[in-house]
Amino acid sequence: MSLYITSLNSGSNGNCYYIGNDNEAILVDVGISCRETEKRLKRLGLTMEKVKAIFVSHEHGDHITGISVLAKKYQLPVYITAATHSNARLQLDKQLIRSFEPHKAVSVGTLSIVAFPKEHDASDPHSFIITGNSVTVGVFTDIGIVCEHVTHYFKQCHAIFLEANYDEEMLEKGSYPYHLKKRIRGGEGHLSNRQALELFTMHKPAFMSHLLLAHLSKNNNSSELVEALFSPYTAKTKIVVASRYKETAVYHISDNGVTTDTSPPKNIKRRHHETQLSLFQ
Repeated sequence: MSLYITSLNSGSNGNCYYIGNDNEAILVDVGISCRETEKRLKRLGLTMEKVKAIFVSHEHGDHITGISVLAKKYQLPVYITAATHSNARLQLDKQLIRSFEPHKAVSVGTLSIVAFPKEHDASDPHSFIITGNSVTVGVFTDIGIVCEHVTHYFKQCHAIFLEANYDEEMLEKGSYPYHLKKRIRGGEGHLSNRQALELFTMHKPAFMSHLLLAHLSKNNNSSELVEALFSPYTAKTKIVVASRYKETAVYHISDNGVTTDTSPPKNIKRRHHETQLSLFQ
């Protein structure tokens, strides 16, 4: 039993992640065009016909650019919170709009999708875990800090798309203005390589087979740097760096029979988020 996953694109120029089984799939965010989404799926031997829904993490352009056209063309339900929808201003038919609540599972065929709040500079940001065939896959990007929600759901994942956005030294010495550097590393921006590595080494379950490092900054990171940093700690976990220019391979994530506690964590205090249009990285 397995799930099939791929990153169709990952970075500030667009984010789109595919998770599915033999019969149905979902997309988490569509930050690339409808045409590009179709082309990349076709190259991988996947089809839009299996995609049954889109889940939206937040309203920034690199996560929503292709949603309206793709949803309309294929009549796909779009799962989005009211605050995110209001700020995203997507042109969606009313009958395609669906809501979700944190920590409550949404069923799409035999897939179960659970959203949880995260700290990011958006109106109502969420990350997701997707479970099917006794396998759980997480999509953890655009995370300002590692809170208890993040660690709780991280421990359940057989595979994960995990943000490793920036190298702290490169960001500090780079050309970005101070206010943008502060925004990126200020607790409502993105995870650094170091923060992502600490999350992985401290909370990785023994059964995690695949780590797809995602949303790397074009200006403040490099795939070589990330691979070198993580490689010593991934003896039993395949490491993949998701590209900002093309799709990854399709990975088959299998169940090894290990079960975990899936009860939601206690509520943590959410900070007030001032909505921004985007984080340029």
